[in-house]
Amino acid sequence: MATPTPLDQDERLRWVERISRLLDSQFQVPGTTWRFGLDPLMGLIPVVGGLPSLALSGVLILTMLRHGASGSLVMRMVLNVVLDAVIGAIPVLGNLFDFAYKANDRNVRLLRAHYAEGRYQGSGKGLLIGVAVVLLALGGALVWGAWKLGGALYQLLEQAF
Repeated sequence: MATPTPLDQDERLRWVERISRLLDSQFQVPGTTWRFGLDPLMGLIPVVGGLPSLALSGVLILTMLRHGASGSLVMRMVLNVVLDAVIGAIPVLGNLFDFAYKANDRNVRLLRAHYAEGRYQGSGKGLLIGVAVVLLALGGALVWGAWKLGGALYQLLEQAF
């Protein structure tokens, strides 16, 4: 028999697991093994649909942090939620992504691995620095692309008039 983890023993962490399931895998399509939760359904509401799910995911991560999740683990969880929120914000593609990605279920699996196997130890500073570098590079590429696009549009307008 497996050794019980804090996730199994602590009521607040069982709450995390229940809410994660509600958001990501509560319902099953009859005749299939495919599951989904409220997260992708809320995402169907234009503009604000992802906000309640994002807020609940944040509360879940904070609860896990208060119950022993390492900095490295929390960084991975935050990346899961941010990826879910960013791609989920893209019309149509984001809705399909929301039905498949299940960030909260992923985070509960990460927490279980952390408790059971001691995985994802450390502060997460290396991961944070890596993410910051990638975001800065993407931001720089966006600025450069906007500058080039603006220049091309300016030349088109200049030639037209």
